[in-house]
Amino acid sequence: MAESGTITTASGLQITVIEVGTGDKAEAGKTAVVHYTGWLLDGTKFDSSVDRGTPFEFQLGAGRVIKGWDEGVATMNIGGKVELIIPPDLAYGASGAGGVIPPNATLKFEVELLDMK
Repeated sequence: MAESGTITTASGLQITVIEVGTGDKAEAGKTAVVHYTGWLLDGTKFDSSVDRGTPFEFQLGAGRVIKGWDEGVATMNIGGKVELIIPPDLAYGASGAGGVIPPNATLKFEVELLDMK
């Protein structure tokens, strides 16, 4: 791991561990239960399960979420929290999303892995 505590994967995803999880490792094919907040790099928050008070669930490694999430969450253990800096090709690319995320946007997420089931 880099001295700053941030690693950059071969795909360009940047992962910074905020809190190391002590539970089971995330496992592809199982359902990940996470809390997250997403920002544009200018600091604009565009989504947060924390604000809604409801965790988000998705099948890990099945392409149900952006590629940066599948890759980043797969590195986690339950109870862990990471910051992900996700380049556009691992996020929403040239199309952006929903009028909220502009084309070719690099995104910042804070993700906490609550459970795997």
